Amino acid sequence: MSGQGLSRPVVTSALAVGRGVRSLWLLALLLVVWEVAARMVGSLFVPPVSQIFGAFVDTWLSASPSSLFLSSQFRADVLPSLVRLGLGYGAATVLGVGLGILIGVWRPAGAFFNPLIRLGMSVPVTALLPIAIVLFGITSGMNVFLIALGCLWPILINTYDGVRGIDRTVVTAARSLRLTRRRYFLRVLLPGASPAIFAGMRISIGIALVLMVISELYAATAGLGFYIVSQQRLFQFPQLWSAIVLLALLGILFNAVFALVERVLLRWHRNVRPDSAESH
Repeated sequence: MSGQGLSRPVVTSALAVGRGVRSLWLLALLLVVWEVAARMVGSLFVPPVSQIFGAFVDTWLSASPSSLFLSSQFRADVLPSLVRLGLGYGAATVLGVGLGILIGVWRPAGAFFNPLIRLGMSVPVTALLPIAIVLFGITSGMNVFLIALGCLWPILINTYDGVRGIDRTVVTAARSLRLTRRRYFLRVLLPGASPAIFAGMRISIGIALVLMVISELYAATAGLGFYIVSQQRLFQFPQLWSAIVLLALLGILFNAVFALVERVLLRWHRNVRPDSAESH
């Protein structure tokens, strides 16, 4: 029995490593093809992968260990972008969840605001960039505004759908128990709508990252988007591609952290799924 108990973690770890290798082999192959093709063509605009990775380390991770290897360029351009992203995404989350719950619970409010919500969803946020520049100027407030506006709609709509999609049997049972509004909100409404809320928040992470870069491409004095444009004007394409790689890594990191938080907070939701029951 002890041998079997020890072998299970080993087998599980081996399977996990095997899945990781299978998922990365295509990426490794593409990088090798990129390296060979870039050296054969000799294009200024698409440098070899080795040059991009070298520029990545020199640009972003060339500081001392006491600074966590984060260079002065990282602090000058990445940190302002992350602050804008955090403020915009946080504002969209607060407004989206709050308004989504309001229009989901109070039907007259839902009917009243529905045309405005549909109109807001139909307008591309990037089209509002010139207006945002006029209103806010070339400031961080403009970037935060665009990020918040773009992330608001997925969170709001998913929250609304989550509230309206709560099982009516559960709602009827809560009313029969005469729960107070506070207990109903904390015990029934919020848990019932939270899977949909988290889905909208997860979708908005990618939207926030895209809008962060787009707003900084045209109206910023610091940030990753501003850095990309400045390197393009200087024909420093390895550095430009290193910023794109950094954006990809940030997106992967944000999604991984969000997936971990979701797994912890919605553990009860995952445990009641049929696939989870079958795995036991």
